Amino acid sequence: MAFASWTKSIGFAALVLVTAPLALAQTPPAPPVTAPTPSTQVAPATDAPAADAAPADAAASALDSSYTPMAPTAGKGMPVDKGIDFQKQYSELGEYAHWLDTSVLLPIIVAISLLVLALLFWVVFRYRAAANPNPSRVTHNTTIEVIWTLVPVLILVGVAVPSIDLLAKQYKPAPASAVTVKVTGYQWYWGYTYPDNGDFEVVSNMLTEEDAIKSGEPFQLAVDNRMVVPAGEPIRIITTASDVIHSFSVPSLWFKMDAVPGRSNEKMLIIKEPGVYYGQCSELCGARHGFMPIAVEALPRAKFDAWVRSQGGTVKGDEVAAAAPAAVPAAATTTPAAEGAAAAAAAPAAAQ
Repeated sequence: MAFASWTKSIGFAALVLVTAPLALAQTPPAPPVTAPTPSTQVAPATDAPAADAAPADAAASALDSSYTPMAPTAGKGMPVDKGIDFQKQYSELGEYAHWLDTSVLLPIIVAISLLVLALLFWVVFRYRAAANPNPSRVTHNTTIEVIWTLVPVLILVGVAVPSIDLLAKQYKPAPASAVTVKVTGYQWYWGYTYPDNGDFEVVSNMLTEEDAIKSGEPFQLAVDNRMVVPAGEPIRIITTASDVIHSFSVPSLWFKMDAVPGRSNEKMLIIKEPGVYYGQCSELCGARHGFMPIAVEALPRAKFDAWVRSQGGTVKGDEVAAAAPAAVPAAATTTPAAEGAAAAAAAPAAAQ
């Protein structure tokens, strides 16, 4: 009996010695504890603003509200000494009208005037009493009558075609995306309202001679607040008046439209390049009619938007730009934590 018990004990011990290495081989080793490498270390929170400096600067520039009045260019958009022609035009319609005047109407007028003058001299000398003691009794000449009837008709048709084309282009409606400016004539100053940009109004009065000279602008054309618009874009100008009839006229832009009380007149304007363009009320409107000038300042789109903000107005898209800086830091602060968590989760997998 004792021998059998001793034999079982030895057998059990041998079984344990055989199976123990197999069990240890199937158990996974514990992962080694290692210090985080530089690639998995979490960046300090103070580094996040530096990474977001560029988006913040872009957002700040998008909401720029700085504005400095543009200095006028001598001879541009204003009358010049000893000028005998139209002012130089800075709109496509103005250039077209100037071409029609100088290349079509003026040559026809000169040719007709010279022809009539030549015929007058020829009749005076050819048919004078001394050379014709017996005057002619001819009363009709079919050939001449046909010529002097058809030629004027052909001339008028040739002039009418480009004239009607110019007239139609002047009253072409502005597109829906055009910037709208409501021009109101008062006794005796102008008001400019911007319904697309917060519906604020700018009141424009003539500068005194001292202030005009100080600002480097022509007297009786310079104003304290200009009508500011974007250059190279369609502008919808709506004119009206609060008291009597006025007329909004800027010669260098080929623009003139009456401002009538109780009525709204609309016309499109496109200014080809930035600059300051002067005009005056062109309707006799009272005692100070000659002292309500017009100054239009055309700016690039970015500067026009900055001017709108400086006046307390609104610019389309500013809400998105204002919300962008608040969203960027939040994303920046969560990114390092996410990277650290991902690194910690990836460490056991890498060790296996």
